[in-house]
Amino acid sequence: MQQAQIKAIAEAALLAAAQPLSVAQLMQLFDEVDGVSQSALSAALLALGEDCAERGIELREVASGFRLQVRAEWASRVSRLWTERQARYSRALLETLALIAYRQPITRGEIEAVRGVAVSSGIIRTLEEREWIRVLGHRDVPGRPALFGTTKGFLDYFNLKSLDELPTLAEIRDLDNLEPELAFPTDGAARPAITEEGDAATAPSPMPAVEAEQQGQIH
Repeated sequence: MQQAQIKAIAEAALLAAAQPLSVAQLMQLFDEVDGVSQSALSAALLALGEDCAERGIELREVASGFRLQVRAEWASRVSRLWTERQARYSRALLETLALIAYRQPITRGEIEAVRGVAVSSGIIRTLEEREWIRVLGHRDVPGRPALFGTTKGFLDYFNLKSLDELPTLAEIRDLDNLEPELAFPTDGAARPAITEEGDAATAPSPMPAVEAEQQGQIH
């Protein structure tokens, strides 16, 4: 099969997909008779990414695979087609997420020791519902507290392939700016702001990024 055909098939699948697609998943698009190897698919994906260089979308590789998404520089314009409000998260939630991301595996008690205040169950619940964190295990101490870590969903949401791509703590001078530092894409669905207790509050500003599914993907 010619590279142009491989590229077209991969592009069609990525446009239709609601989530990133791995190379293994993309390989399922081809029959044995097609004679498409992983290296041929990788070359086609590279060519597809180059084709998108002057377009309003980009091919992005994240932890779960590849996806086509709106370029950040055009997101504010595309967002005019939607009336949903952007998701906002409280400083407490962002501090908790940052501590889990940078110090994982970490217990709730250890997070509270660093922050100096209790971590509400609402914050932990919100982060788990967003599928940004999960329980990795339990600390071998009395009470066996849960050890929290981030997920592939966290990496996908922040356009990261691995935790190695996280900005350094020195680069994040103000946790209030954690979202832009990590290039938070904003959900296409209207989500309320999350308060210290994890409760909802109205978010006044318009969504800065548009995603066909929830994270700038086009399908």
